[in-house]
Amino acid sequence: MSSEEPEGNETLIASVQRALRLVDIVANSPRPLPAKVLAQQAGLTLGTTYNLVRTLVRERYLTAERDGLVLGGSFPALSDANAAGVFVARVRESLHEVADGVGATAYLSRYDDGEVHLVDIVDAESSPRVELWVGLHSSAHATALGKQILAELSPDERADYLSRHALEELTPYTIRDRRLLLRQLERPAAAVVRDEQEYAIGYNCLAVPVRAPGLTASLAISLPTGGPPQDTTAMAEQLRRTANRLSLRLGADGFSDAPSPGRSREGR
Repeated sequence: MSSEEPEGNETLIASVQRALRLVDIVANSPRPLPAKVLAQQAGLTLGTTYNLVRTLVRERYLTAERDGLVLGGSFPALSDANAAGVFVARVRESLHEVADGVGATAYLSRYDDGEVHLVDIVDAESSPRVELWVGLHSSAHATALGKQILAELSPDERADYLSRHALEELTPYTIRDRRLLLRQLERPAAAVVRDEQEYAIGYNCLAVPVRAPGLTASLAISLPTGGPPQDTTAMAEQLRRTANRLSLRLGADGFSDAPSPGRSREGR
């Protein structure tokens, strides 16, 4: 019998196949995956998964965050799905930076295919998130996240969005007058966009822009009302610094065209 395997029947290394499967699952997940969930999705034992993950993390194909695994810096962005995974990893790094530094739950949204989408949230231990009882695509006029994006749009894009979305009253503080909303959106570029209990009673929010080629997004925090006085000016400045760093990362890495929960959008 020949010592060489016949063509098409070559030896396959099962551990490599399993490792690639793990990376593929993480790349296509919209959120970080805990090792237990990853093991379940891959059909592997938890022990095998941990062993493979340790190697993948060491080689920087995966990165372990506090709430799960995301793609690491060694992973090439060879497809839309992979680019989306790297985009989410960059976003979560910045959201953790805000949540830990400011002590408030952090959010990121983006404009894609004519709609405003929530990309991700990272909770701060001492500050609960706003219960998102109305989707962001229908409530941009009432949220700092959404108003920041509307302020960044061209007049034609903004008019198109508002023509397709009613200014629903979500709380007694929601702005329902279109002219008043437009006046509020025409603010200095350096200004922080706010909503003061316009989306949910008991919460104020601050938002700043995230700008990169092909990307219109906003980074925000939510602050419960009624607590001790907070230095929102300092919070806004820290939020802006993080947003600027995220803009640079996304622009430099070229991942800003990664798809959000809709089709990808060409640069403005």
